[in-house]
Amino acid sequence: MLLEVKDINVYYGVIHAIKNVSFEVNQGEIVALIGANGAGKTSIMHTISGLIRSRSGSIHFDGKDISKVASHKIPGLGLVQVPEGRHVFTEMTVLENLEMGAYLRKDKENIQKDLEKVFKRFSRLEERKNQLAGTLSGGEQQMLAMGRALMSKPSLLLLDEPSMGLSPILVNEIFDIIKSINKDGVTVLLVEQNANKALSIADRAYVLETGNVIVSGQAKEVADNPKVKEAYLG
Repeated sequence: MLLEVKDINVYYGVIHAIKNVSFEVNQGEIVALIGANGAGKTSIMHTISGLIRSRSGSIHFDGKDISKVASHKIPGLGLVQVPEGRHVFTEMTVLENLEMGAYLRKDKENIQKDLEKVFKRFSRLEERKNQLAGTLSGGEQQMLAMGRALMSKPSLLLLDEPSMGLSPILVNEIFDIIKSINKDGVTVLLVEQNANKALSIADRAYVLETGNVIVSGQAKEVADNPKVKEAYLG
């Protein structure tokens, strides 16, 4: 098991946002967390990344308890988040953004090789490598955020709402890219409001409602669940 989240509880002031949530992600899987807006998906991602703290419970990554590890140290362990809303460095070029992704790496000689791999996967980024990231379209910024994360050589990639605000054609492209990243050996935890798309590429899924996991199982079983169909799959 690569990631084990056990009984985490997250509060914002007096609001109990995440209630005893447990789930796991095995090496090589794509696991989807789906649910309506405000269900707690992003809060869970931020808790795993160390951006917010769980009041109780534990998070183990690759056998190590990371519940108390400082957020800036977590990418160095191989766990990297692509945040909701992309958050590229708008005043830096595409190339500089990608180089920032590799800032923790010690194997400098392989960085150039990985940069070439990113450009091969996202050819549009190579065409725009000297352009300021702030001038890219939403889809290109999403690709840049994913490319920047890949430059840190993650074993687990957390993707928070990668399809948000994108046209249907671009959504398909992003999901194809997620599948190919996974095929290359990167495990993926995917938070996504587009439940149909998420379930179509995931191995397993967990459905969140008001901070609780209400359904879990193989992605196909979850997609066939009447309750899930009615609430999320239209």
